[in-house]
Amino acid sequence: MSTASPDFRPERPHRCSPSVALRPEPFGALVYDFVTRKLSFLKTPELVTVVSGLADHPDVHSAVEAAGVPEEQRPAYLRALAGLKASGTIEERPQ
Repeated sequence: MSTASPDFRPERPHRCSPSVALRPEPFGALVYDFVTRKLSFLKTPELVTVVSGLADHPDVHSAVEAAGVPEEQRPAYLRALAGLKASGTIEERPQ
């Protein structure tokens, strides 16, 4: 499955970056990186669930599935997660 970043490998374990805080909002969440001081947004509550659950799963695919993302929407979520990896919001974690 193609993603926006060749550096993003959804078969590997990931987590929310330690320098990032998520603040849930009705639309999704505010994302603040305390290192870069960058503010961004997660635009759906489902994406917040995926990002928040990454550390609890052996790979990204499992986190997306556990969040209940329908099969037909998974490619879009993987593209969004690739963008979050490229921006430093999420990172690959050691196995």
